[in-house]
Amino acid sequence: MWKNIAAHISQVTGEKFEIDSHRSVAGGCINQGYRVTGGDRTYFIKLNSASEIAMFAAEAEGLKQMHQTNTIRVPQPICVGTEDNYAYIVMEWLELGSGNSQAWEEMGHQLAAMHRCRPPKVPENGGFGWDQNNTIGSTPQINTWTADWAEFFAKHRLGYQFKLARSRGGHFPQQDKLLTAIPELLASHQPQPSLVHGDLWGGNAACTVTGEPVIIDPATYVGDREVDIAMTELFGGFPAAFYRGYNEAFPLDAGYKKRKTLYNLYHILNHFNLFGGGYGSQANRMISEILA
Repeated sequence: MWKNIAAHISQVTGEKFEIDSHRSVAGGCINQGYRVTGGDRTYFIKLNSASEIAMFAAEAEGLKQMHQTNTIRVPQPICVGTEDNYAYIVMEWLELGSGNSQAWEEMGHQLAAMHRCRPPKVPENGGFGWDQNNTIGSTPQINTWTADWAEFFAKHRLGYQFKLARSRGGHFPQQDKLLTAIPELLASHQPQPSLVHGDLWGGNAACTVTGEPVIIDPATYVGDREVDIAMTELFGGFPAAFYRGYNEAFPLDAGYKKRKTLYNLYHILNHFNLFGGGYGSQANRMISEILA
């Protein structure tokens, strides 16, 4: 398998590559990760079952589109394929370190710049979505192009998660009331379509050893930029310098604090669908807060 993956890397890069060593590293919650080295070149490879090839193809496209904005560093994808019973994605290896306050402020500036860019491949009539479905964790993420943001978020984000949750025994008594209320909750907010990371929690943001901000493992789509900022606050929050940098470059719209809970409900429902446990109760508390 490793020999054939190396041959694929050689074909794509146009430079002969042979793997001298490979060692296991963290690959996220659902993938196996490896650091592979040959000569003076090093790559990061994630493996999953061959049936998950579409997940890796979508990840590679998301990384490519974010890279093309020339705003914030992401690991460049090299190639995607299947070998034996595995799907794989190869990307550049980035040596990560601990960023200081200046690096996190710069990350805020750079993410704001990405959010300001006109996303690629948006239909002529505008809208929110993406050219393909992808995943949030291992959950399918539906990205059907939709002209209206409130409709997109109600149907393809919360609505889809509630549907999955019902099949997993979830009980959310106010879900229909909430879905009906979303157009009103978002009526005064008309966001510009932005290319978003889509899964921007602390584990997916870091700095290189030279202090360059980098974001990884995207669940990319075109949406309201506030979904990225909201998620940074979900599990403990980013350093204050990040928010200072972001708001200097692209101040958040009025009403963000109320929308934050609505947007983060998507991720808590997804965590319920992935892990169960107390996430269902947390989701119900958030729904009550939103509707209060």
